[in-house]
Amino acid sequence: MEFDFLEPLDTDTLQHFTAFSSQQLGSKVVFHSATDFPDLSKVSLAIIGVLENRGNKNQKTPIELLHIRKELYSLFPGNWDASIADLGNILEGNSKEDTYFALRKVVSGLIKKKIVPLIIGGSQDLTYALYRAYDNLEQMVNLVSIDNKFDFGKESDPVSATSYLTKIIIEEPNNLFNYSNIGFQTYYNSQEEIDLIDKLFFDAYRLGDVANNLSIAEPVFRDADIVSIDLTSVKSSDSGNLNPFTPNGFNGKEICSLSRYAGISDKVSLFGIFNQNDSKQEAVLIAQILWYFIEGFHYRSNEYPFGSKDNYLKYIIPLDQELIFYKSNKTDRWWIEIPFILNSNNKLKKNTLLPCSYEDYLGACNQEIPERWWKAQRKNIV
Repeated sequence: MEFDFLEPLDTDTLQHFTAFSSQQLGSKVVFHSATDFPDLSKVSLAIIGVLENRGNKNQKTPIELLHIRKELYSLFPGNWDASIADLGNILEGNSKEDTYFALRKVVSGLIKKKIVPLIIGGSQDLTYALYRAYDNLEQMVNLVSIDNKFDFGKESDPVSATSYLTKIIIEEPNNLFNYSNIGFQTYYNSQEEIDLIDKLFFDAYRLGDVANNLSIAEPVFRDADIVSIDLTSVKSSDSGNLNPFTPNGFNGKEICSLSRYAGISDKVSLFGIFNQNDSKQEAVLIAQILWYFIEGFHYRSNEYPFGSKDNYLKYIIPLDQELIFYKSNKTDRWWIEIPFILNSNNKLKKNTLLPCSYEDYLGACNQEIPERWWKAQRKNIV
């Protein structure tokens, strides 16, 4: 059974949580212990640690997730009704591939049960295993990475925290519809890599642009299936992660806001945090990132998949190709329709809706085609 790969939390670890008051999060979480496995039929969110960091050359010490759990479970929850389980850890396998296999099986099993896994890594190459968890789910996948780099590598390179994206792109079966990077820093990426992002019609948003207006990232998360956070995207003065030292990046408030956007997205079914340094200082930030995701999850509006059109206003913009927008009466959020194109190499099987912003609608009114719509169209016909 896929959940046999999960190692229960030991008695010493669980004892750290017994002192929490009934108001703190730790008292509201169901734990996987040596004698008890949570009833998954009653679980909405599942926290899993993955003790694998061989893909990160900067992290050589064994992974210790106790600090993160202690910080997270000491926090006070909001007015949440989501049930949360801590399913323990996936141990390091004999090889990285063994760990990938175990993680893929566990995550796939949880997603089939409509449970959102919250993965605490480990090195970011685990994102490759998370992506592969969708192989048997018969759907195209949108991956969003909060990262200062694109993590491309040579085709011959082994999968690592800095090269996993290449493996995702070139390996069959190819279930990737779109990749979006939030917060890349130009000086960490070659011009060849930046050009490749454009050639593949992927989306990339520079750190400065997102930091100046975090709301531009909201439609990107609304269209994501997987969200992967590289903790080195946060500047070291805010994260406490000094290896490697990153003078620029998101601050603590910004990364928590982005995490909340991910949580509030009806479509996000998998969330992971990677490349931490296992320090007590960084554990505080990671705990708060997880808290904000859970907070966002509580406020999901259940607008995906697209519900009755009676709940939306339809706007038609007559350009060279007619653009159709929808605005939710419930949340005031916007979508734009991507039409199905007959007799082409479609990745889409029918007309679909792409999350967008009010600014995209205003631009269309001024004869400007939204860039994300154009890229989605190109992916649909090439």
